[in-house]
Parts: sequence; C-alpha cells; structure tokens
Amino acid sequence: MTTYSTLITADELQALMDAKAKLMVFDCSFDLMKPEAGAAQYREAHIPGAVYAHLDADLSARHGAPGPDGRVIVAHEADRPASGGRHPLPSREKFAAWLSSVGFAGDMQAVVYDRNGANYCGRLWWMLQWMGHEAAAVLDGGLQAWQAAGRPVASGDEPAHFQSHFEPGPPRVALVDTRTVAARLDDPAQTLIDARAAPRYRGEVEPLDPIAGHIPGALNRPFSDNLAPDGRFKPAAQLRAEFETLLGGRDPATVVHHCGSGVSAVPNVLAMRIAGLGSTGLYAGSWSEWSNTPGLPTRQGAEP
Repeated sequence: MTTYSTLITADELQALMDAKAKLMVFDCSFDLMKPEAGAAQYREAHIPGAVYAHLDADLSARHGAPGPDGRVIVAHEADRPASGGRHPLPSREKFAAWLSSVGFAGDMQAVVYDRNGANYCGRLWWMLQWMGHEAAAVLDGGLQAWQAAGRPVASGDEPAHFQSHFEPGPPRVALVDTRTVAARLDDPAQTLIDARAAPRYRGEVEPLDPIAGHIPGALNRPFSDNLAPDGRFKPAAQLRAEFETLLGGRDPATVVHHCGSGVSAVPNVLAMRIAGLGSTGLYAGSWSEWSNTPGLPTRQGAEP
C-alpha cells in the first residue's frame, strides 16, 4: 500500500477505502472561541467512519496545579505536559494511550482533516509524526474538498473501536522548548518563523496573551498563506519559492516554527516539507509560553 506522509487527495482517500486498506480517518474540526462547536459540526457531517479528535481534550494536555516553586505538580511523570502554552502537548505516553483507546495501530494509514484550512488537523498530523508514525497525511482541502468531489458524509456518532496497543517510535519531527529558543536568539543556526496574522505579529492587537508583539528576530509567515483560494495547499514549487524568498538565503534546516499556542504553526511545517525543504522544528509553547515567561525579550513592529 502506498504510504501518504504529507497530503492526500479525496480521490486517493476514496481509493484506500475501496481497497479496504488499514486506515483511520480523524476529523479535527474546532473553534477556539466555541470549543464544542467542532464536535457538533462532526455530528452533523463527517467522512464515514471518521473518529473525532478534540483539540483541547485529546490533542492537548491539561495543566496541573502549580507548586510553590511555580512548577506543575503531576501525580505521574507520564502526566507531565511535553510543552507549555495555551495548548500544551501531552506526553508521548499519554498520546499513545489515547491513540490506543480509539483503536489506532502502528500499521494503519492515518488521514486527518478539518473544516478550518488545515489549522487544527495539522496538529494531529504533527503529533503522529512526533510519535514516529510516518503514514499520516492531511486531506488536501479538508471536508470541503471531500464534499466537492461528491463523496458521501455521515452524521451522528460512530461506533467505538476496539482498544489497540499503539507503541511510539523515534520522533520524525523536532520539538523545541523555550530554553533552547531563548539561548539561540542571536545564533544563525536558528531561524524563527511566526505563523500568526501580521497584526498580531507586529503587536498591533493581542486578544489572548498578556504581551503584544513577537519574539525578536522572528520572520512572519501567516499559516493561511500556504493555501490557494480553493482551500488546498499551493503547488510545491510555489511554496518553495515563497519560503526561499522569506528565508533570504538562510538555511531551511535552521527553521523553528511557532505561532500563538503551537497549533497554527504546523501548516508552515507541513508546507515546507511539501516544498521539499525538509523537516523543520516546532516551538510548541509558542508566543503564549514565551510571553508568560518573565525576563524574555519581546519586540513590536516589523523586523528590519
């Protein structure tokens, strides 16, 4: 069976279904302002057989209570988040347990989609790559492309799957923490790319975090710039040209992506891989962790 590790089209997904391939489809639709809206949309219409993955409940860790030293108190080390920020990554052990609970196994092709321009399903794609699972792909164009191709949708909830035993492998992507980003601010071996909209990057507005602005030296590439008007990713050659222009001669291997909370940065990670620019890092804590960490520098306006 062909392995899809970046994008998959509606026709390719249908072919896998027709061939009864070992496959699991995930609907990751979400709304930051209305956290339960995505689940309601899923119940209204989803790709038949798809499992719903909730950004807050399934793809993020719950913060524990901070102790006297400010560190999060957890009952077990496996409960400790793998990152900070508004959407902290769960530990690899916790995420493996969730994958097992929905019946996902290491020999399956994962296909992820949403209704939101790959903003939220990209999170699950990245997390599967982080677990060492290569066969994970984003449905290009999301549910809209599936429906535009005349494919069927289902409603309501899907039957539960049998428990599996998913075992993590070596990560295929790099997770970068705050300490590392801060230590390399003036190091040419690190190139930061901020995926937030330009007004937030420049510090003109900040609806969620205590400080407006961006990490000093970060370049700006809003994640929506990766999509064509039809909601699909731009052609690889176009993405490559745009990122090379943004980088201005910097080595793509030095890139670390971030955004507000580590979610909308992932379309940039995926786009650079589609463009043939390799695997790049993700600062999952992103601006929400950076701006809440005392003593770290911030900058407003555009970079020189």
